[in-house]
Amino acid sequence: MTTLNPFLSSSTLPYGLPPFGDLREEHYLPAFEAGMRLHLDEVAAIAGSAEAPTFENTIEALERAGAVLRRVSLVFFNQSSSDTTPGVQRLEAEISPRLAAHEDAVHLDAALFARVDALHGQREELRLDAESLRLLERYHSRFVRAGARLGEAEQARLRELNAELATASTTFEQNIFADTRAAALILDSAEELAGLSEDAIAAAAENGRALGHEGKYVISLKNFSNQSELASLDDPKVRRRLLAASLARGGESNGGLAVRMAVLRAERAALLGFPSHAAYEVADQTAGTTEAVEGMLGRLVGPAVANALREAEALAAQAGVDGIEAADWQYYSEKVRKARFDIDGSVMRPYLELESVLRDGAFFAAGQVYGISFAERPDLVAHHPDARVFEVTDADGSPLGLFVGDFHARESKRGGAWMSELVQQSHLLGQLPVVVNNLNIAKPPAGDPVLLTWDEVSTLFHEFGHALHGLFSDVRYPLVSGTEVPRDFVEYPSQVNEMWADWPLVLANYARHHVTGEPMPAELVTRMKQAESFGQGFRTVEYLAAALLDWAWHTLPAGAEPGDAEAFEAAALRRYGLALDAVPPRYRTGYFAHIFAGGYAAGYYGYIWSEVLDADTVEWFKESDRTIRESGEIFRRELLSRGGSVDPLGAFAAFRGRAPEIEPLLARRGLTG
Repeated sequence: MTTLNPFLSSSTLPYGLPPFGDLREEHYLPAFEAGMRLHLDEVAAIAGSAEAPTFENTIEALERAGAVLRRVSLVFFNQSSSDTTPGVQRLEAEISPRLAAHEDAVHLDAALFARVDALHGQREELRLDAESLRLLERYHSRFVRAGARLGEAEQARLRELNAELATASTTFEQNIFADTRAAALILDSAEELAGLSEDAIAAAAENGRALGHEGKYVISLKNFSNQSELASLDDPKVRRRLLAASLARGGESNGGLAVRMAVLRAERAALLGFPSHAAYEVADQTAGTTEAVEGMLGRLVGPAVANALREAEALAAQAGVDGIEAADWQYYSEKVRKARFDIDGSVMRPYLELESVLRDGAFFAAGQVYGISFAERPDLVAHHPDARVFEVTDADGSPLGLFVGDFHARESKRGGAWMSELVQQSHLLGQLPVVVNNLNIAKPPAGDPVLLTWDEVSTLFHEFGHALHGLFSDVRYPLVSGTEVPRDFVEYPSQVNEMWADWPLVLANYARHHVTGEPMPAELVTRMKQAESFGQGFRTVEYLAAALLDWAWHTLPAGAEPGDAEAFEAAALRRYGLALDAVPPRYRTGYFAHIFAGGYAAGYYGYIWSEVLDADTVEWFKESDRTIRESGEIFRRELLSRGGSVDPLGAFAAFRGRAPEIEPLLARRGLTG
């Protein structure tokens, strides 16, 4: 009965945490249907009001509307990513096009847009505060970009395109989910895993048991191309099998789907008055124009490729071969790092235990920089038994929100790492934030320590940076809350947070041997930092290959026929000068979820666009004569707390004192030569 559906009323738990102990899969569909119906009733009341439009009875009213739909959507899409089931997948396939149609029903409501448009035309006379003015401008832009000014026939076609794209996106994601699990590498003996650490081999055995392959060893694939185990596996045949499985994912199931989506997006962009989907997307980002994006990426390709080719020569010399293959690149990179810097990634793992990295690393750094503290709340139930809930308190003792950490890989979770919200911060709605971090760290046998690679430590700090962005939000309106910022800006705060992972005070606090408690030797830390410089060419090229592959798919004009997906991909990489056989793109088309199943279509460039701001900000922290705590307060006040309530680049300039400069990024990436 719908009267018993927990989604239909506000949660009574602390911070509005969804009542996961009471939620059942069968609650979702009735809640979605009731939520859409109630939302449309609220929208109709706003649009049909006999009163003249005001900011309060139109814009604020829209912000208050749709509470049930918002609640069920946030919980459902968190589960569909982190703990899916066949039933959830079926519902996602059904509900996605219906949600797209619902969004169209709101944004293409002529009477509603007339009210928003009238207010936008009067915005100078309304004398709104800065956040309210920003909200009005965002609403107006959303309606226009959604097609509110199109004619009836064009809007009808737009609805068709949006529905088909929503279905295709869900299918693409579910295909990746299935293909990635089917492509897991199953090995018969521990000897085949020679080179991996003992705990990593034990985790592979535990993974095999969990996946129904008792007595075997299973390496589940992560969502990117170059699997981390390639750096350690001694057997070249196993390395080749692992990389081949990774690169082949989604080719058959998603290739045609990617082509279709690119064609549909190009048609939709043309309908809305843009020459390509990329032009449509970038117009609403901080980059502003496709020329700005192409100029920045183009500046990086030549130096990055030259850097990667120098690295390839060093690897070939180490391996004693004429040329290095893709499956061997990471393996011999580790050999070169060991020879040049006397460091082995596996030597660091005993000092990087998950609980210590979390509590004595990420939480400790947040306390040092921002004055906040974390207390675990075992009395609060999260979305999965592996997920843990922490209450976050500000320096003055006031409550900030809840942080939910879900760190382990499992069969029901998609690959990668991400942050999401269960409750958005909003003074208008009286809500404090509830944020979630999802990672995919292999779970060892019960009782064994969870030891991380340095990349996994960096990922934890990165995603925790997104969480802080959400937790520090201090705005009135949900539309501009937390991480509701442009896609080419959203990665910036999280990338900044990575710097605390190797900040001396922080590193010394958490990098301790999990058995002896001894700190990581100072010389190991020094060598680690030196070794990080080797491999920047590879990392930059694999990233640029993915970013420009995304760009190639989404700069297609309407009516273009891309042809075969694999051939299109190969031609695009050649055109951009990135067709290096030994350096595959970080994501190939068939498993590029960011752009075909997420919100990064024509936006994957945003990672390095944001890194310009990030590298500049790290220099600001390091060069300042202020204390870290003083600098943290400025960064939080001027940027992290503002969400999308201000112009993002204006927020950057407010604390940096000038526009961003690219030179720190070039130096970090080894591209200054």
